[in-house]
Amino acid sequence: MPYFSDLIEAARQLGNWADLRHEQGAPISSELQVLTRRMKALSAQYERLVPPADHGDREPNDLDSIRAARTDGPRRLFQQVDATRYPPRLAGAWLARAAGCTLGSPVEGWQIEQMEALAAYYGDDFPPTDYWIGPGRPAHHLRYGTSRVAEYTRGGITHVPVDDDLTYTLLGLIVLERYGPSFTTAQMAEAWLDLLPMACTAEHVTLEQLRAGLPWEQAGERNNPYVEWIGADIRSDPWGYAAPGWPEMAADLAWRDARLSHRRNGIYGAMFFSATIAAAFAVDDPLEACRIGLTEIPASCRLHDDLVWALDQSTRLDDFRHARRLVDERFDGMSSVHTNNNACLTVFGLALGGDDVTKVIGHTVAMGLDNDCTAATAGSIAGAVVGIDRVPEHWHRPFADKARTYISGHEWFGNSDILKRFEACARAVHAGT
Repeated sequence: MPYFSDLIEAARQLGNWADLRHEQGAPISSELQVLTRRMKALSAQYERLVPPADHGDREPNDLDSIRAARTDGPRRLFQQVDATRYPPRLAGAWLARAAGCTLGSPVEGWQIEQMEALAAYYGDDFPPTDYWIGPGRPAHHLRYGTSRVAEYTRGGITHVPVDDDLTYTLLGLIVLERYGPSFTTAQMAEAWLDLLPMACTAEHVTLEQLRAGLPWEQAGERNNPYVEWIGADIRSDPWGYAAPGWPEMAADLAWRDARLSHRRNGIYGAMFFSATIAAAFAVDDPLEACRIGLTEIPASCRLHDDLVWALDQSTRLDDFRHARRLVDERFDGMSSVHTNNNACLTVFGLALGGDDVTKVIGHTVAMGLDNDCTAATAGSIAGAVVGIDRVPEHWHRPFADKARTYISGHEWFGNSDILKRFEACARAVHAGT
């Protein structure tokens, strides 16, 4: 599928030349203003552009139509929370998620060669088998205005450092506690306004338009070309944690959250990973969990096609480089923070690592793209399958029972408290309360 990277580069180059000549005092032609107005008009035109007639049938946004387009699946594997099996798997899921995210954060979006050079500089293994010894940027640099980069590195970690992936997991926990398992999208919008000081891409557009007074039904729809990017699926974990062994319910919860800011494949990514995480509490193979998760999204959508391809290719992977090359070939030109290409890398990370959490998160980070997100999700799935006893201690011991977020009024959490609270939510979900 051709993309328009040449257009983006040409616009960037034109802007740079215009800036330079303006700084030097040269007259900037009125043609630039005309072009700017024309580009804005084209942007509005493309926003209004209607996809092919059958697109809505193949990729619906409403829950009933999504469910009607699914393949057969188990829907519900547990009738209640297993008091023996669930807690250690939940601990494995949350702490392996935090580990994958923390490992990927200092090298978020880096190319393989850049990460490999950083590993060689510090004498680290590559793919990594532990946190980076040192940062790849100034150690005092703040992520999300809160945690220094040094706090994501070996010897510098004293808690789960801040990241949007983990912040949204805990925001979901708060929403479940505040509104109950029957929370609505309108209530999610209310929580965003109350608790989120910042957001990125689709979430940023949605949050700003909510703040401007737009109804939630429109806030994620207008002027939002990011509706199929990865933002909704990085918010998927709390719904899987709250519906262990019940992939259909996890996908339902994810849909209510995701449709605030995303559409079509952006929604399906959240539903797929929530259902996969829910299934991971009930099976012993991460890829089996993925196959179950796949039954909760439309069989006619692009993400379904891409994930079927990824699962098929997962049996033929040579290594992480081969996996990344396959994704680059299939999605040449797609944004590095899109749902579909990153979902395939997450599946490949699970395939390469199997039930070895270190290999899962290390290889997922090593493949690149949005690798703090993909490693967090892969860690969550693998951790839910194997449980905390098989998550090596060096990944979670440094967290010292503390996690940090940028949620307004909820900056600090205890990891053990997070687990108790999710367990209470899971019991409420399974009880229908």
